[in-house]
Amino acid sequence: MPRQTRGTAPLLGVTAVAATLGATGFTSATPAAAPAIEAPDETPVGLSADPGLALAARIQQQADSQRTAAEESARVQAAQEAEAKAAAKGAEARKAAAEEADKAEKAKAAALTLPVRDYNLSAHYGQSARYWAHLHTGLDFAADTGTAVLAVGQGTITSAGWAGSYGYRIVETLPDGTEIWYCHLSSIIKGTGQVASGQQIGKVGATGNVTGPHLHLEVRPGGGAPVDPETWLQQHGLNP
Repeated sequence: MPRQTRGTAPLLGVTAVAATLGATGFTSATPAAAPAIEAPDETPVGLSADPGLALAARIQQQADSQRTAAEESARVQAAQEAEAKAAAKGAEARKAAAEEADKAEKAKAAALTLPVRDYNLSAHYGQSARYWAHLHTGLDFAADTGTAVLAVGQGTITSAGWAGSYGYRIVETLPDGTEIWYCHLSSIIKGTGQVASGQQIGKVGATGNVTGPHLHLEVRPGGGAPVDPETWLQQHGLNP
C-alpha cells in the first residue's frame, strides 16, 4: 500500500478552524479599543467673543489715553507757568538791584566830606577885617602848607588855575550845579575831569591875598552868589 505523508492533514485542519473562527468573529482574543471620549472645552471665552466687552475695553483705553494726554498737558502748562513766574521774579530782582545800585550811586554822589582833615577855623562867613575889601565870602580852614585838600563831594572840576587875590584856585561843580571854590592853594593836583567825594585835588597854601596858609572855601549854589559854607555843610550832615 502506498505511504501517506505525516502532518499534512492536521495543518489543513488548523487552517480551516482559523478560517471558521474568523468567520464567526472570534479570530482575536484582544478586546477592541474603547471609543475616544472628548473632554468638555473649559477654555474661557475671550473678550473678542463678546462685542459688548470689547467695546467697553476700547472706551476704557480711549479714556485712559485722554486722561494721560490731559495730565501731560497740565504738566507742561504748569512747567511753563513756573518758568514764566521765575522769569518775572528774576526780572523784578534785577530791577530792584538796579534801583538799589542807582540809589547807592545817588547816595554816593550826595555824600559830602570836609575839605581838610586837620585844621582850625580861622575866619567865618560874613566877617570883616581891615585887610579885606568886602565882607568875608567863605570859610577859612587854617592848616599847614602842603596839607591835602579834598573834594567836598562828587563832581566835575570846571576851572583850575591862578585867580588873582584867590591865589591858585580850583572850582568844582556838583551834580546840582553848586560850585565849590578851593582857594589859596600851594599846588593843584586835579585840574580837570570827574572827582569823587574825599579825593585829593590840591594842597593847602598861602597864595594870593592871605596872611598865612589856609584853605578858603566858598559855596555858590548854581554858580551864583556865595552862601555861608558852614551852614551849607551843616545842612548836609557835616559839622566843621
